[in-house]
Amino acid sequence: MSCYFQYDDRLGIEIPVLEEEWDSYPPSVRVDILLHWEQIRGAIPDRIMKLETTIIYKQNQLDKEDDFPTSCRLNSEIADVASIINDLHLWFRANQELESKTHQ
Repeated sequence: MSCYFQYDDRLGIEIPVLEEEWDSYPPSVRVDILLHWEQIRGAIPDRIMKLETTIIYKQNQLDKEDDFPTSCRLNSEIADVASIINDLHLWFRANQELESKTHQ
């Protein structure tokens, strides 16, 4: 399955890297891809919870911070983590699109 997935350091998960149109893969390969993706997808909520903990920690630091440059850095870090969470939510929903294509 590794040829159909690539680890994304930013997201902390493997993401699909399909070089062909979904319908061009044999049904057995599509099933294998979906099974592997479902395992990855199942870990996404835990990954999001860890990132939310990071945001809360940084927000608590920001609440106590008086140094403007440090406040700006913390805001930027919070925005970066929030962006990762948003992308993970998008990947979490991507499975629904693949499943509907498979069952057509």
